[in-house]
Amino acid sequence: MKPILNKDGEARAFFGRKISKNLGSTQKILFDDLLPSLEIKIDGDGLIDPSPLFTDIINPKKIILEIGYGGGEHLARKAKENPNIGYIGSEVFSGGIGKLLDKIDRQEIKNIRLYSDDAIKLLKKLEPNSIDEIYLLYPDPWPKMRHNKRRFVSKLTLELMAKALKPNGLFHFASDIEDYANWTLAHILTCDEFYWPLQAPESWHVPYEGWQPTRYEAKAKREGRVPSFYFSFLKTNT
Repeated sequence: MKPILNKDGEARAFFGRKISKNLGSTQKILFDDLLPSLEIKIDGDGLIDPSPLFTDIINPKKIILEIGYGGGEHLARKAKENPNIGYIGSEVFSGGIGKLLDKIDRQEIKNIRLYSDDAIKLLKKLEPNSIDEIYLLYPDPWPKMRHNKRRFVSKLTLELMAKALKPNGLFHFASDIEDYANWTLAHILTCDEFYWPLQAPESWHVPYEGWQPTRYEAKAKREGRVPSFYFSFLKTNT
C-alpha cells in the first residue's frame, strides 16, 4: 500500500485538525514561553543527532521517542521516573502539546524535548542508529477500511523507525483494537528490519513492566472492548 502524500509530494502520517479550540490561558502562555526552548526544529538538509539536545541538562544513557503522546501522561511519567534518559515526544495536536507542557512546567521535568509536526518528517531526519526505543501507544485506529491506509504503522514508517533505532532497539506498540493489532503483526511479519520474539500464549495482553493505564485504555475498558495488546518488536542486526 502506497503512502499518502502531502501537497509537496512527501509521505505523511498525520490526518485531521491540529489546533484545539479549548486551549487554556496557561497553556497559551506555555506555548509562547516554554515550547520554544524544548522544540526540535528541522532546518536544512542535515541530520539530527538527538543526544546533544539534552547535554545542557544530562548526558543521556538512552534516547526514547514517543510518537503521538496524546495528553502526555505516559511520556511525562516515564521522564520523571528516569531523569537520566532523554525523551522525545512527537505530537501535532495542540491540545495534547498544551497538556504535556503543563505537566513539564508543574513537575519541573527537564529531560523531554518536543517535535510538533508530522512524525515522518522527524524520523527521516534522525541520525541512523540514534534512538534506543520508540513507543506508539493507542494510535488512531482509522477503523473504516477505506481509511486503513492512514494508520501510522506501514512499510514506510517501519523502515524509518528501523533506520533510527540502534541495533536491538525496541519498537513498542499498544492498542485496544484487535484489527490494528493484527494489521501491525502482519506488517512486522513482512518486514526484514524487525522481528517479534517468541511469546507465551496470551502474553501480548500483559502490560509493559511498570505500566500505568492510559485514559484511552480506561475508555476501552468502559466500552467493553477486548483486552489491550502490548507488543515489543526488536530491530534486527542485519
